[in-house]
Amino acid sequence: MVHTTTHDPSTHRQIGRCMPQGPMRVPTPAALRPAPRTAPEPIDAASAEAGAFGRVDADGTVHLRTPEGDVVVGQYAAGPASEALAFYVRRYLDLVVDLDLVSRRLQESRSTPEQAQAVLDRVREALSAQAFVGDVLALRARCEDLAGRIELSRQARQQAREAQKAQALEAREALAREAESLSDSTAWRTTTERFTALVAEWSALPRGDRATEQSLWKRISTARTNFDKRRRAYFAELGAVRKDALEAKRQLIARAEALATSTDWAGTARSFRDLLDAWKQAPRGSRQDEDRLWKRFKAAQDSFFAAKAAAEAAAEETLRPNVAAREALAAEAEALLPITDAKAAKTALRSIADRWERTGDVPRADRDRLDARLRKVEEALRRTEAESWRRSNPEARARAESTAAAFAEGIARLESQRDAAAARGADAEVARLNASLEQTRALLAAAQSAASEFSGQR
Repeated sequence: MVHTTTHDPSTHRQIGRCMPQGPMRVPTPAALRPAPRTAPEPIDAASAEAGAFGRVDADGTVHLRTPEGDVVVGQYAAGPASEALAFYVRRYLDLVVDLDLVSRRLQESRSTPEQAQAVLDRVREALSAQAFVGDVLALRARCEDLAGRIELSRQARQQAREAQKAQALEAREALAREAESLSDSTAWRTTTERFTALVAEWSALPRGDRATEQSLWKRISTARTNFDKRRRAYFAELGAVRKDALEAKRQLIARAEALATSTDWAGTARSFRDLLDAWKQAPRGSRQDEDRLWKRFKAAQDSFFAAKAAAEAAAEETLRPNVAAREALAAEAEALLPITDAKAAKTALRSIADRWERTGDVPRADRDRLDARLRKVEEALRRTEAESWRRSNPEARARAESTAAAFAEGIARLESQRDAAAARGADAEVARLNASLEQTRALLAAAQSAASEFSGQR
């Protein structure tokens, strides 16, 4: 390799510095740095250490000391020997910096093995060309160290890819199992959305073994196809059912609209109840159709019942004059309370009831109230009659008198037994018989009171 330097005599400006012979190389980061200054830069430890592996002849020829012997690396005629040596040392240090930088980036996973290999190849090419001054053995060792790091990085990345493929395969198998579990689903909307998401998840996974993936994808495709067939069949059947429902409810609407103007209030009200039952039993259509048809049906129903309510209100208004008549009859009946003469009260109530019926009906709002007033007097009469019958019942009277006589005989017997016990001096027996006498006398008093009620005595 020959390096030449040319000077302009008039300006003493450096025109060229170094023109290495041989094939053109890709510029390195060091080559892109600013051209070295004409004044020599301070020599640091690294430069001094590298400079120990070179020498410069008086004519500017620069030599590199290698284990195989000295090698001419170029000629520098643009300055003193120290500058010539510094120029070629910087080339060496640039190579070292490139190796250190890519090694660190590789360790920090900020550079790929391919990027690091490109730098290594470039440095090895420079190492082979030997256009620098520095420790060749150290540079070779750095290259070997980087080569080892690249290989380890490749292996780590390969292992990571294999692990990633294994995880992706496991994820794809899980997606296939899920797809097969959804094949028989009847949750049409959510399952369709899930199948769409499932395909997207499949596409996002890293690629792996093609044959295995095709087998798993076939399972997903088959499951989705089966689900789609069932979904289409369901909605086709549902469409037919909804069509039938639409026709059935249109017929019910036609019947309801025909009845909307009827004045047969009771009969038409029953017909509308039957139509409503038929509506509920008919198959359902779509929500939109159901809402629209129901509005028509309900409008006809409401129209009839509104007319019925208006007619009933008008009819009841004609009954309003009857309220005053029944109010007077109710007051007349209430004047019989409390009932002391059941027979007279019964005759009076019969007359009131006859006149009550002749007054005619009253509005519904007043009907229950007035009926309750008359019913209260009638119930009082029934209670009075029942009490009178109970008191005059000969069978009940005979039973009461017989019971009183039995208690009287019992008292006489107990008194005889007590007197005999007292004569014997049996005080305990006397006390027991006296207690029995008190209880029996109380029962006798109750029986005599009941008997007196039946006899009319109080």
